[in-house]
Amino acid sequence: MIRWATFDCFGTLVDWRHGIATGIELLFPGRGAELLEVYNRFEPQVQAETPVRRYREVLAEALRRTAAEAGLELGPDDASVLGTGLPYWPVFPDTRAALAGLREAGWRLALLTNCDRDLIGETQRRLAVPVDAIVTAEDAGEYKPGHSPFRRFAASFEATAGNWVHVAQSHFHDMVPARALGIPRVWINRHDDPHDPAVADAVLPGLAGLLPVVERVHAAAR
Repeated sequence: MIRWATFDCFGTLVDWRHGIATGIELLFPGRGAELLEVYNRFEPQVQAETPVRRYREVLAEALRRTAAEAGLELGPDDASVLGTGLPYWPVFPDTRAALAGLREAGWRLALLTNCDRDLIGETQRRLAVPVDAIVTAEDAGEYKPGHSPFRRFAASFEATAGNWVHVAQSHFHDMVPARALGIPRVWINRHDDPHDPAVADAVLPGLAGLLPVVERVHAAAR
């Protein structure tokens, strides 16, 4: 039987917070950490307003709104800084070993990502572990927490609760919709998020030790 382990990419495998804060810091030195939290409020709003908007434009528009709320001025090309820098955002130190361990144990790997095809293509080289499938928001026509990315993956690869475990950091974008769809799931709670852990089948603080947890969640769902 084919077994699928799907992952959110940015925030789970790649350090999204570092990438956003660093991009903001380039424009507004000393303000990156502070404005990251403002940006984090705007990005889901922009995605929900226009689900077919490309992620580069989501990044740019969310940054424009962040700067406007903070009373800061963006130069003509400044809003593109996040999309330009995204291919260089760092992979978490525990990512490659976790992905490699799953592959060696016979799991197929896939990314379900709120991103565009070109951007995730640039990011794959940083993962350094092959993935077998990718579904982007561009493919699905909707950003998570919408259900379309999950449904597209299920329809494309005959993935069901019996052969699929979803792994992600975001409670809002991934754990809540995966639960609604009955997908077995592991929450990677990297930031000690206080949201209800019962939404997940298992919780880890990072990707270390992921393989036995995925195996356990998979066995319980069969």
